[in-house]
Amino acid sequence: MAPDTTRPPHDPFAWTAAALDARRSAGLLRTLTPRTAGSPLLDLAGNDYLGLSRHPAVTAAAAEAVRRWGAGSGGSRLVTGSTTLHAELEAELADFCGFEAALVLSSGYTANLAAVTALTNAPGDAGLLVSDAGNHASLIDGCRLSRARTAVSAHADPVAVAKELAAYTGRGPALVVTDSVFSVDGDAAPLGALAKVCAQAGAGLLVDDAHGLGVLGEGGRGALYATGLAGRPGTVATVTLSKALGSQGGAVLGPARVIAHLVNTARTFIFDTGLAPAATGAALAALRLLRREPGRAARTRALAAGLHARLTAAGLEAARPDAAVVSVRAPSPHAAVDWAAALRAAGVHAGCFRPPSVPDGVSRLRLTVRGDLTEAEIDRAVALVVATAPHRG
Repeated sequence: MAPDTTRPPHDPFAWTAAALDARRSAGLLRTLTPRTAGSPLLDLAGNDYLGLSRHPAVTAAAAEAVRRWGAGSGGSRLVTGSTTLHAELEAELADFCGFEAALVLSSGYTANLAAVTALTNAPGDAGLLVSDAGNHASLIDGCRLSRARTAVSAHADPVAVAKELAAYTGRGPALVVTDSVFSVDGDAAPLGALAKVCAQAGAGLLVDDAHGLGVLGEGGRGALYATGLAGRPGTVATVTLSKALGSQGGAVLGPARVIAHLVNTARTFIFDTGLAPAATGAALAALRLLRREPGRAARTRALAAGLHARLTAAGLEAARPDAAVVSVRAPSPHAAVDWAAALRAAGVHAGCFRPPSVPDGVSRLRLTVRGDLTEAEIDRAVALVVATAPHRG
């Protein structure tokens, strides 16, 4: 039968136009803004906390890895995607952070999905997940994808976590999941208190240390190292290689038996292509650089604390940073968008966080420092953030 050309073709995705219009009206529309190489903007939006993504040693290692291994890993880690470069990175990352073993994946997101889902799939009972209300989307998605019952606990509240664990009557494993440093406001989780609660209840503790690695702890060894939790049998960490290490990828750190379990059961490891050699080599070079220059972590923390102090002194409402993130509140989503746009026009790139990315519904500018920023750049940033701040009537 010939197609009917008298009527317009059916469009099953027509509803997306209305959805976009609604987001635009609410000030929540997101768009892509490609940056150019060598952009003149002062970057206070990215997560390159130590300024290593363009370090000559890091970029040279990436280039050498491409020449030696090729552009891609060629397959999943269990087929052809594991190289000796991956093994070196895993061994050195585990040693640096104080854990027995590590497993490298293609992103921090897939690392969190792997850890959360694989550590709640014990035979017979999927168990319980207790997830902080402020956790990153990757931990939330891991909880959703697991077969475990998930209880969302009040933000950074060990007492609330203890109540959830005490009420659990199932036979499966109980696992508490939390960020070490929360990505929106940059505040730190009470890891010591959470570890105590977990030990009392016989639960495991999974910590996403994406924003702690390279910034917190002795020489940047991370939040778990700083609190004495690294290497404990009941503790597992995930990290990203795309923030302080300036590369791409993620990893799970923990006891060797846990890492072996992930190799055999974690779907985002088994069925995903291995991390590209360039990213692997770059992360390894950045890690070795951090070992040689441990002062980079302390300088990054000092810059964040100084930025916060100056912004609050100027009358802005900024959250106290526990690592490298300084969050500054805006009166509305529209105001946050306009503020970020004004800063960009003035030469500063700032992050703009609005619902639903912020669980409390409060829009913000999210400023991140880099360990290689100069005092003059910090002065310029402070002046422009204050000068472009929206009026609070």
